[in-house]
Amino acid sequence: MQHNTAIKILSFGLIAEITGPEFSAAAEDTQALQSQLLARFPKLSETKFAIAVNRNIVHGLTPLSTADEVALMPPYSGG
Repeated sequence: MQHNTAIKILSFGLIAEITGPEFSAAAEDTQALQSQLLARFPKLSETKFAIAVNRNIVHGLTPLSTADEVALMPPYSGG
C-alpha cells in the first residue's frame, strides 16, 4: 500500500541536532523510512538510533501510516 501523504517524524537528542526536532517524510514502512533518512541526512549513518512507532521501539520491517506517531530515538543508557 503506497502512502502519498507525509508522516510527521519527531526526533530527540543527538538525532534532533542532525535532523531538527520535527520534519515530514513519505514512507510506507520503517525500512523505506530509514533509507530516506540516510539519503536526506547522511550524517545519520554515523549515529545509532532507534525508530519508535506509537511510542514502541520497533525492530525490522514495520508498516507506517499517516496516523502513526513516529520518533527517532538516540542511544540512551538506563539506571
